[in-house]
Amino acid sequence: MAKITELSESEQRLVEAAAHARSFSYSPYSHFAVGAAVMTSDGEIYSGCNIENQAYSVTNCAERTAIFNAVSEGHDDITLLAVIADTPAPTAPCGACRQVIAEFGIPNIIMANTMGDVKVVTIDELLPAAFGAEDMK
Repeated sequence: MAKITELSESEQRLVEAAAHARSFSYSPYSHFAVGAAVMTSDGEIYSGCNIENQAYSVTNCAERTAIFNAVSEGHDDITLLAVIADTPAPTAPCGACRQVIAEFGIPNIIMANTMGDVKVVTIDELLPAAFGAEDMK
């Protein structure tokens, strides 16, 4: 695995923002704290954490929280997403988050863990047959 120190300065800042967001995780049921952060085309960073609910289906993942945070502030030009959790290997977004990442055309995803391991992948690698606008014609 690549280490955080091998990322560019802006990529490292994004992983650090995701790690900070993780500290706000509301995960009293799973105890699985996740943080995420997105970077817009103009370098703005928006972060989010996972927010659980006793009814698991209304839980919101960190990745979607970060994306929705950016979009709610008028930014749908997201170029990069980072996600981090305390896992043995870099953590990957769930299926629902992958679809939202595809919806906003976020091309690159940094998957990280709290030990400093990272893996950079594309959305096409994570969700090769994403449902998109062209499927609704």
